[in-house]
Amino acid sequence: MKPNTLAAEGRRSFLLTATAIMLVAGCTMGPNYKPPTVSVPQTFRDKIGPADAASIADLPWWSVFNDAPLQALIAEGLHNNYDLQVAVARIEQARDIVAQARSEGAPQIGYNLGASGQRTIVAGAHDATTATYGTFGGLINAAWEFDVWGRIKRSTEAAEANLLGQEDVRRGVMLTLVSDLAAGYFRLLELDRELAIAQESATTFGQTLDLFTDRYKAGKDSELPVQRSQALYQSAQANISTLKRLITQQENALCVLAGRSPGPIERGRLLTDQTMPQTPTGETTELLKRRPDILAAEQTIVNANAEVGVALADFYPKIGLSALVGGDALTFGHGVQGFGLWGLALSAAGPIFTGGRLQAIYHQRQAFWDETVAEYRKTILTAFQETSDALIAQQTLVKQRENLEGQITALRQSQSIARLRYDNGRASYFEVLEAEQELYPAEYQLAQTQRDQLLAVVSLYKALGGGWNLETGAWSKPRAG
Repeated sequence: MKPNTLAAEGRRSFLLTATAIMLVAGCTMGPNYKPPTVSVPQTFRDKIGPADAASIADLPWWSVFNDAPLQALIAEGLHNNYDLQVAVARIEQARDIVAQARSEGAPQIGYNLGASGQRTIVAGAHDATTATYGTFGGLINAAWEFDVWGRIKRSTEAAEANLLGQEDVRRGVMLTLVSDLAAGYFRLLELDRELAIAQESATTFGQTLDLFTDRYKAGKDSELPVQRSQALYQSAQANISTLKRLITQQENALCVLAGRSPGPIERGRLLTDQTMPQTPTGETTELLKRRPDILAAEQTIVNANAEVGVALADFYPKIGLSALVGGDALTFGHGVQGFGLWGLALSAAGPIFTGGRLQAIYHQRQAFWDETVAEYRKTILTAFQETSDALIAQQTLVKQRENLEGQITALRQSQSIARLRYDNGRASYFEVLEAEQELYPAEYQLAQTQRDQLLAVVSLYKALGGGWNLETGAWSKPRAG
């Protein structure tokens, strides 16, 4: 048989072997992902009424928080917040990691070029002469790993799960940002209300101080009421200073969340004029599909599951095809001589003894999978806890507010009666001061309760995964209604 015929037969045999290997490349190591079993209650604890398919989480955030300056603040934060920019950058990193993982399954092609020159002395019979020659060469090489055991496939699955998880993290950051800005804004309104109460109390205590001072100077009363009312007036003034500091600090915190330098925050409606929509919760099973932290935790399990497959595939040999083609040229004097070369090889490289390293990696990946499952189940429990906490807060705060409003009405009436009795000489200064001292703490408590009612809606919206049906680009584009 001629040499060319032998070479052709060898190439055919090689290609048939390579094709057979590629045909069995569907053997993917490791388990396919199956969602872990979780226990989901049939109803949310402290929910009033039957289960409803609708949920406040179905609403976009601008339909929940309908105060115009608050909407502008949230939109600004969604454009400029640095935590959100970090999340976006991490998504881009994860996307490139996916591309990197996929590239391992494609042929890797490279090249190598070289050139050299040399002058040397050549000894002759009677004298020596010089000779100059040079070499030039070029080579193109290619390598292609056959993903026989699914190592590249599982690695790509892990990278894709990381990407999806980072996208869920970004949505979680957006939801948290919206909730934090809304909660911070309502805290600011509550501090404004406390400042108004403190200024009202300072005015009242100042008037009482003037009254007692005039009576003391007229010899109608002792100095004791003057000193007592003076202390209350100074306490109210100190409280005003404290609240002004807290208001500025709260404004600064909101500015940082919005991604701008510290400065004033525009207000809309007063604390007492804020309104909120109805707050249905929806089905309990929907919580697992809406909460971004739950979805991100599940993608972590998918990632861990794929990494187990990668660890298993590492026990088996890596099988691949390599090829090269190139040529060299030699110049000597005025002559050039060249030749070409090519090569084709099938290779397999795998472990024989690693001192337990591969087994340790495999068991570590299994343990990490167990960890991610536990974290996933814990995240679900936390979600139901946060939902129940928000629901019980809504229920109890309604009655608490009613009771405080009744208490304040009674205390204001008591204050008027005490002043009237004092003016008519039928009561001591102590009754007047006591009535004033009891009124303003109750008004502070009412303002805090009104704030807490708003915060309960914010917490429920966040706990239920609010805005789950919004596209990423729609989050920062509030629409009317």
